[in-house]
Amino acid sequence: MEKRKVVLAFSGGLDTSVCIPLLREHYGFDEIVTVAVDVGQPEEEVARATEKGRMLADNHYTIDAKEKFIAECIFPSIKANGSYEGYPMGTALARPLIAEEIVKVAEKEGASTVAHGCTGKGNDQLRFDFIFRSAGYEIVAPMREMNLTREWEICYAQEHNVPVSVGKENPYSVDENCWSRSIEGGRLEDPAFRPPEEIYAWTVSPKEAPDAVEEIRIEFEQGVPVALNGKRLPGIALIRELNRIAGRNGVGRNDMVEDRILGLKAREIYEHPAATVLLAAHRDLERLVLTRSELAFKHIVDDKWSELAYMGLVHEPLFYALNAFIDKTQERASGVVDIGLYKGSLSVLGRSSDAGLYSGDLVSFDSTTIDQNHAVGFSNYFGLQARLLKNLKKC
Repeated sequence: MEKRKVVLAFSGGLDTSVCIPLLREHYGFDEIVTVAVDVGQPEEEVARATEKGRMLADNHYTIDAKEKFIAECIFPSIKANGSYEGYPMGTALARPLIAEEIVKVAEKEGASTVAHGCTGKGNDQLRFDFIFRSAGYEIVAPMREMNLTREWEICYAQEHNVPVSVGKENPYSVDENCWSRSIEGGRLEDPAFRPPEEIYAWTVSPKEAPDAVEEIRIEFEQGVPVALNGKRLPGIALIRELNRIAGRNGVGRNDMVEDRILGLKAREIYEHPAATVLLAAHRDLERLVLTRSELAFKHIVDDKWSELAYMGLVHEPLFYALNAFIDKTQERASGVVDIGLYKGSLSVLGRSSDAGLYSGDLVSFDSTTIDQNHAVGFSNYFGLQARLLKNLKKC
């Protein structure tokens, strides 16, 4: 009889760790293959997932996808000013890429079933399922299908000698990649609860940040950041260094009530120092190099791009079309932006670009390059219909 094999998306956290014995005991799988995908988590976290996967599963893969994540997910998000309900997306960008890597392993292993540890209340289940179903795989999701609670999982892990770092005394769930860090669970599920400083790892409290403004310079080429403070850096190095710089100035925290895809409202806390700075700088650069019509239309495109990215619908035909438009606008999005960081806030100090549409000569009050009398004719027709209607109402 052929052995039943399943490939599990594996992070090494509570949910995916508990999945391994559940897939054996409750689903009857004979062989379990775990896959951990490195998208910029801490090295110790990747190492822990690798060690745990090798210990608990029948076979394990650890895949380094950091550069791919930067090039295929983060850079397009910067070009699109990617944000959902006011915060830079991180987990949402990574999930489809992780799912694609799981599919590759399933193909290699000859498995017809893939699994994940997502609950039935969150967004990640949909992001994984979309990729898995698009590839034609059967899906098993124990947390969702067995309607499990976090407390039950902790007890189950203890009973089955599954090592997990989460316990009843430390109930927070953290998801991290090089672009974003999210914290949820425990008392944070109460929107009125004030989060303790201990949950933050990338940012200091604005109260504890330096008392002086720290100035930085970011250089973009075709919408992509390529240099920090005059030094050209590869994407992962630039993002990590900017996370460090902005984080020490308390920049990049979000504490918000977010609307999930299913319609549930959830309290979410995020840290994303580099993302906060890069998106602000990029938006400012666009205002210098794009026309008013381009900016107005791109705002609509960016919002739709962000919605689709948040949902994980990266193979939606509209998503490809939006990326094509965005890439076209970024051909001129090259230049430098100076940013000031101070106690949790940032401000744009200046910007320049060879493609800038700003003309100091034309706009100057001291210049006569434009004959101001030419504006009289334009002014005579400006708002004409509104003036006509107002006059009609007087009659």
